[in-house]
Amino acid sequence: MPTLAVIGAQWGDEGKGKLVDYLTAGADFVVRYQGGNNAGHTLVVNGVKTKLSLVPSGILHPRSRCLLAAGVVINPAVLIDEIAMLRKAGTTVEPERLVIDREAHLILDYHIAIDIAREESKGANKIGTTGRGIGPCYEDRAERSGIRFGELLALPELRKKLEQTIDLKNRYLKLVLGSSVQIDLEAQWRAIEIFARTLCPYVGNVSLELHHAILADKRIVFEGAQGTLLDQCFGTVPFVTSSSTIAGAVCTGSGIGPRAVNHVLGVTKAYSTRVGSGPFPTELSDEVGDNMRSRGDEYGTVTRRPRRCGWFDAVAMKRSARLNGLDSLAITKLDVLSGLPELKIAIRYTLDGKELEDVPALIHEFDRIKVEYVTMQGWEEDISHAKKLHELPAAARLYLSTISEILGVPISIVSVGPDRESTLFLKGAAFIKNFLE
Repeated sequence: MPTLAVIGAQWGDEGKGKLVDYLTAGADFVVRYQGGNNAGHTLVVNGVKTKLSLVPSGILHPRSRCLLAAGVVINPAVLIDEIAMLRKAGTTVEPERLVIDREAHLILDYHIAIDIAREESKGANKIGTTGRGIGPCYEDRAERSGIRFGELLALPELRKKLEQTIDLKNRYLKLVLGSSVQIDLEAQWRAIEIFARTLCPYVGNVSLELHHAILADKRIVFEGAQGTLLDQCFGTVPFVTSSSTIAGAVCTGSGIGPRAVNHVLGVTKAYSTRVGSGPFPTELSDEVGDNMRSRGDEYGTVTRRPRRCGWFDAVAMKRSARLNGLDSLAITKLDVLSGLPELKIAIRYTLDGKELEDVPALIHEFDRIKVEYVTMQGWEEDISHAKKLHELPAAARLYLSTISEILGVPISIVSVGPDRESTLFLKGAAFIKNFLE
């Protein structure tokens, strides 16, 4: 039962898409289990970029069956466009290769309108939502009023429900949020009829399919979206996403038991980045940070917003390792650090003179944090062509081993470039290598 969960260990954008693409070369199933089209994964194969926000990254491997589990909230229009884009590029995306769980919730026009209106009403206190309706859709799910994909199979019953829902949402938009936007019932219904005709052939029972796959000893990769520090419960609230981003969400989002996950791989950049608002203790608002952004092409896949850049934060990463129960680490974008004369790793937070064991829970406390660093020598060499660990400069190898020692987690993979083949496997990669064989 070889199953591998790939988890973002920072604030998202860690390079999970590339790794999932690489690791799914031998996978039978690739499962997206949470989030929505607020997550973007960029894959580079033979110099060609493919940007995905909903379809699992394994779609580029013909043998992989890709599953969108019940924990994902799905904008049907975006999914249809993404399928069309992949087909145009020559990728097969038929129901034999892509399954949408019947219990996954749909993002509709009113979710997006509410998301945008709320963010605009906050003014300077915006939390940085992408405005794609993710949060309002999850709210409907929690409120037990959302629309699920399985309901596209029963349109007469769905029509009655939609009439009531849109009436309620329009009143909320107008009377509570003060928005001039109103959702047109007939326009939304015409779109739903198109969604049903196009996507119903893809609807299935992901939890049951995974149960059979696990019993049959199939190779399964679970693909996370966003990152641990954006988790709805354990992230830097309120500057977080609307779903659970930690390893436990593999089970709750996919409908499997915890014993079904064999290995949890945490993906982290060799430095830190964050998009939008929220605390970022190691942020660099200087030439070094600008250099990281430029060399690392640090702009959101979905939003194209510039990412904030900073030094590697081992304090936050210790929290991530604990929350996820990480078995090993994948370090991405190590090549971006080439040319910096010195590097820093945050090893300690103090608050009002007292050392902290963990990241603060209260946002206002971050303003008073003092960060202590260990400083290390950088390297000048271009490492993007390295194929083995020993080909890296001594300073780069020491940087990696220091991170691993501080976190107490072995490093299994190091990425030194955006392409699929720019991937090194270290001593901690026994499970990963066996998975790929």
